[in-house]
Order: sequence, then structure tokens, then C-alpha cells
Amino acid sequence: MDAKRFIEITGAGFFAGVPDSLLKPLCDCLYETYGISDRHIIAANEGNAVALAAGHFLATGEVGTVYMQNSGIGNTVNPVCSLLNEKVYGIPVLFVVGWRGEPGVHDEPQHVFQGEVTLAQLEALGIECFVLTKETAEEELVAFIEKCAAVFENGRSAAIVVKKGALSYGGNPDYSNGASLSRERAIEIITEEFEGDIFVSTTGKASRELFEIRERRGEKHETDFLTVGSMGHSSSIALAIALAKPESRVVCIDGDGAMLMHLGAVPVIGELAPENLVHVVINNGAHDTVGGEPVALKKCDVTAFPKASGYGLVTSACSEETLRAALETVKNFKGTAFLEVRTANGARKDLGRPTLTARQNVEAFREFLKK
Repeated sequence: MDAKRFIEITGAGFFAGVPDSLLKPLCDCLYETYGISDRHIIAANEGNAVALAAGHFLATGEVGTVYMQNSGIGNTVNPVCSLLNEKVYGIPVLFVVGWRGEPGVHDEPQHVFQGEVTLAQLEALGIECFVLTKETAEEELVAFIEKCAAVFENGRSAAIVVKKGALSYGGNPDYSNGASLSRERAIEIITEEFEGDIFVSTTGKASRELFEIRERRGEKHETDFLTVGSMGHSSSIALAIALAKPESRVVCIDGDGAMLMHLGAVPVIGELAPENLVHVVINNGAHDTVGGEPVALKKCDVTAFPKASGYGLVTSACSEETLRAALETVKNFKGTAFLEVRTANGARKDLGRPTLTARQNVEAFREFLKK
């Protein structure tokens, strides 16, 4: 179904969400149609999106639409249960959920269990569900939206769960940012400078690139924990490892969207301030792994928050030359360091995926930490 037609049928006039690869046609259409505006907001996380939709309903009486990958359902549970639910305020929302890990469809390990429980999770939250497929006729979606009128009137929410390939869009938004340094090259330089140290990398293409860099060099992967799921939590994982292993340096390769999703981790790191933690944030201004849609950091100085949160050293780089200079400073600093690396968005078209399973990764990593 064409994304424009999908929007027309739903009748939605306000959208907030976190981009998802299965919803890329919808995300692209929304961005080209509304940009980032009072009609369309790319949120920091899915709970944030729910609150935005709730505020829109309170102000206008119009049911807001929240889009997300199914992995984001967990981030919505609190506001769905304690804000939207009919036993509290009875605020209706229309959810559009990309169904990663759909049973019977091959997907990455972090999506498998989430895919199995997606419909059950939504039903447990009291959310009426409809599954959109390639074969879904317009009349079927129209009938569901008509059914939703009574659901919304009773202060309840509904969800359209979107299978892979169910939506399409002919547009091609330009998400490029004009930067020249690639994320993969930046990670390559960082791993060269911190050879033998412990690495924790964020979900998405950063971890895939780290894995392929090791493969190209013929290096083992035991020093790296690839946080393939749990977007926004790699810095907290790295913090705990740094506290438990004070004799070893821990380097966290984080993303701008990931940091923003759970920004509260930054002051926690600053409060504990281990002397052996290097927090690197790759800032390309995009949700690159799921399509390149912008992250809400265009007007933000990414280095300001770690400075205010008590990191001992905060610096930035935007080229190979400035990156190497910044890394030299970081390497000689004893304390919690933050390094922002501004890079281009996008990745190699032939970028692969880790050939080790998640369990193999964690077992090798734990054995390395024992040493």
C-alpha cells in the first residue's frame, strides 16, 4: 500500500515517533510532506512520542499517531498504562508498529523474541490490533479505521502492525549532512588508537562496521561487546564494565540517536566518573540504521550535556586529522572522557552483518574479561 494512501485512510493529522526500517516508506513520506513541524515530530524515544500524542489530543481533541519499531513497545509501557489507559485519563492513540522478527520471517537475533511476543504485548496493554500485509485490501484497512472510532471514543488505543513490504513510497528524501568523514573510517581509527582495550558498541551499523573492521584486520572479536539490541543502553553497559574492571580501559562507541534515546545515562556516568571510560558518540544527525531520518539534535551542542554532567574531558572531532589529535588527548587523560565525532551519514552498500551469533559474542567477551 502506498504510504500516502495509508495516511489518507487513517485520517491521521499528527505524527510522532521513532523511525523504523519497515516503516521507512511512511517515515520518508512524512518527512517530505511535513518535515519536522507541528504535524510531524521525530521523538527522542517511543515513550516521548506517546506523550506528544497525548498532549496533541488534550489540546485539539484529535487522536495522535505514534509510529515505531516493535522493539520500542517496551519504552511505551509506562505512558500507555499510566497515562493513556481508560482507567486513568482515557487518551486514545493510533499506533503504527513495524513488525521486526515476525515469526517465520528471517531476522536478526535481537528481533526474534520481540517478534514472537509483539501481538501479545499489544493485546496485554489493551490495544486493539490490525495486521497490515502486502495483500491487505484498502477496504480492510478502511473497515478497521471505522472500527477504531468506537475504540477511541471509549478512551482506548489501537495499533496497525505493519509486516515487511506492506508499505511503499516513491519519494527519495535527501538526508545527507555534507560531512566527509565516514563513521566506518572513524571507528577504524579509534580501534587503531585503542588497540587491545575493551569495546562496547551501540546497536545498528556501528556494531556491524566494528565487526567488519576486525575481520579485515584478521583480529579476534573477543574484546568487543556488540549491543545489537537495547538502543540507548550501550553507555550504561560500558559504565558498569568500567567500574568492575578499573585496571582496563573501556571504550563505548555510541550513536547520537542512541544517546538521545536514554540521555539520562550521561549524568549517571558523570556522577560515578570512572577513570577508565571513554564515551565516544558518533554524531551524523541521523537514524542511519533504519533509513537516515534526522535525529532531534540539529540545534543541540552534543558536548554541552557531558560537560554539565561532570565528565572530566570533553572534546570533538570532524576529520581524520582532528580525530587523531583528539584521541591523543583522550589517551593521555586519566578520567571519564567524552569524544564527539561528527561524520557523514550512510554506509557501504555491501556492509555485512556479524557472522558470530549473539551468544558466541557474549561468551567470547566474558572469557576475555576474565583474563
